[in-house]
Amino acid sequence: MNTAQGTDPKGRFHMNDKTTNKRGEVSTSMSCRPQYSPIPSRRDWAVTGLATLVALCLGGSAPALADPKPKIKFDMVRSAAAINGGANCAAEVTGRVKVTSLGPVEEMDVDVSGLPPNTEFDFFVIQVPNAPFGLAWYQGDIETDDEGEGHQTFRGRFNIETFIVAQPPGPPQPAPVIHNSPFRDADTNPITEPVHTFHLGLWFGSPQAAMAAGCPATVTRFNGDHNAGIQVLSTRNFPNLEGPLRQLNPTAAGG
Repeated sequence: MNTAQGTDPKGRFHMNDKTTNKRGEVSTSMSCRPQYSPIPSRRDWAVTGLATLVALCLGGSAPALADPKPKIKFDMVRSAAAINGGANCAAEVTGRVKVTSLGPVEEMDVDVSGLPPNTEFDFFVIQVPNAPFGLAWYQGDIETDDEGEGHQTFRGRFNIETFIVAQPPGPPQPAPVIHNSPFRDADTNPITEPVHTFHLGLWFGSPQAAMAAGCPATVTRFNGDHNAGIQVLSTRNFPNLEGPLRQLNPTAAGG
């Protein structure tokens, strides 16, 4: 087999294969010819773009942007208990909260700083921000790092529908007694119609932790063993009946 190379009249490169049979006849075949497409003109691009636009309008659509999830953001501030505990009691404490509605539940992100390092704190949803706090619901713990900063995410119903109820007309129902000291558990529940709990509070996990922040070593009920320290952060920056969770109404916002 002999191979010849050349160009056609338009200058395109090609290769010819020459084959000689038994009779001495020579045949030529194309074994390799690169294929080239002409460069689209501006008119071609314009036509292509118009066709694409028409196709989108008639037969398809761009992906719809997801509806933003209803959410609120707000600050927690140094509590009344900390302020009354003296000028040096948790003087640099700050808190920031974001609540996002996920439909069936909310996700609450809590960030705190200015606290003793490597220390446990207890987080509650409460009826009113200052003592005696009304009804309260223990959510969980927040632990600080070696710089006194902490973060935690809680999931639950944290919106205008947040409430506690003990269905009237009663009578009170028996409740388990787990802890007897320093505060004894109630052995029955109080009867109440629904009570909304729109405020938040953070407590020192122990009186010793409160002392480390320059606060009084008062013992309170606000941890799992009922031997917590004082409240350090709260939403007292909102009125008693207008706690921040009341601001989130997913149903009204289309959530």
